Amino acid sequence: MSEATITTDIPARLDRLPWSRFHLMIVLALGITWVLDGLEVTIVGSLGPVLQDKRTLGFSAQDVGSVASFYVVGAVVGALIFGWLTDRMGRKFIFFVTLGVYVGGVLLSAFAWDFWSFGIFRLITGLGIGGEYAAINSAIDELIPARLRGRIDLMVNGSYWAGAAAGAGASIVLLSGIVPINLGWRLGFGIGAVLGLFILLLRRIVPESPRWLVTHGRDVEAHATMDDIEREVGGTLAPVDKRMTVHPRQSFGFGLIFSAMLGQYRARSILALSLMVAQAFLFNAVFFTYGLVLQHYEHVPDADIGLYILPLCAGNLLGPLLLGHFFDTIGRRKMIASTYAMSGVLLMVIAVLFGEGLLTATTQTIGWMVVFFFASAAASSAYLTASEIFPLETRALAIAVFYAMGTLIGGAAAPWLFGRLIQADSAWALAGGYGVAGVLMLGGAGMEVWLGVDAEGRSLEDIALPLSV
Repeated sequence: MSEATITTDIPARLDRLPWSRFHLMIVLALGITWVLDGLEVTIVGSLGPVLQDKRTLGFSAQDVGSVASFYVVGAVVGALIFGWLTDRMGRKFIFFVTLGVYVGGVLLSAFAWDFWSFGIFRLITGLGIGGEYAAINSAIDELIPARLRGRIDLMVNGSYWAGAAAGAGASIVLLSGIVPINLGWRLGFGIGAVLGLFILLLRRIVPESPRWLVTHGRDVEAHATMDDIEREVGGTLAPVDKRMTVHPRQSFGFGLIFSAMLGQYRARSILALSLMVAQAFLFNAVFFTYGLVLQHYEHVPDADIGLYILPLCAGNLLGPLLLGHFFDTIGRRKMIASTYAMSGVLLMVIAVLFGEGLLTATTQTIGWMVVFFFASAAASSAYLTASEIFPLETRALAIAVFYAMGTLIGGAAAPWLFGRLIQADSAWALAGGYGVAGVLMLGGAGMEVWLGVDAEGRSLEDIALPLSV
């Protein structure tokens, strides 16, 4: 540990700020990436059946699932690489790099010519979005006041579904016959890339995290940034008397980071992994193959699939928006456990009804809309948990590690598995897959009751002391 010390009041100054235009612009500049991601991922999901057409890329159902796995694997690798770089080099620099990689992958996807080119370009896209998860969640947590952190985190992560809804609507237009079938799906990716370039310009307003600057020995820059933030917020700000002393370093080794995660914070690591695995399996298995299910079992025309995806997006968007407030008032443990439990129970109900053949395309969509109302809030709370219960110096890497592990265990194989289940042409086989997702969500609820952290309204430094203290 360095002998040099810094005594700072920056965490207290950030947490006592009133909600302002500054915070709104931070949320828009960073959270809008989720909107863009939701837009193009949902277009891909809606395009699944179209990509099987010989006039496009001529994929099989298993190819469609495998391409989704390329994306997930890329996101896992990107999260780990950029998560480590985010803790080492700062939040601001990395979230410019990750968005650039993401935009490049989306643009390349528009020019794919076969399975392997499309898969590789989707992998590149995944690299960027995986890095975004780590860099953006770290920056938002460290800039938003403690009393609002829960609801803002849920809303930002939930904004993905606003993009997904737009993607579902766009797919209806792109597949309506207005443009040739081999051009419509390419336009979807091209539009996403253009929007991404505008987001790069918007992010110039986002400052580096003063918390990160202090722990890396850049005290003068940290206080200058904090002064700029307070001037932008404006008004009369109450003085603070809470200070902390840190021993800054330029970098924190993997040994120190992982000894904390697997030692002092071992129970929290188990909790974060459990929540991530459950939600990753659910969303990668169920939502991203729903277009294939509608086509294969309900014989929904390709051009109409977006109409059924749209209500699911609405459920996913409304859950974090309407329930997010309660994660700061009722509390993390109660709300996380209840949203996971509700999702699990409802999943099992739908699994049985689907297996018995009692659902139509319409009733199945209504059922999934209700499930995802709770599941989306639950999934967003998993990212919130991983981002706030570990020390600042490990925050981005912790998000990356648990996202990566949860996705690899619960998500990477799920699209491929469900592609196989759909091809098996057995409703009960697919229902069994839904049942597994339900069990995992109930398991996540149990782990939250047992190991959950009551983080609502508390400063990040009170939840987990920085390693540099």
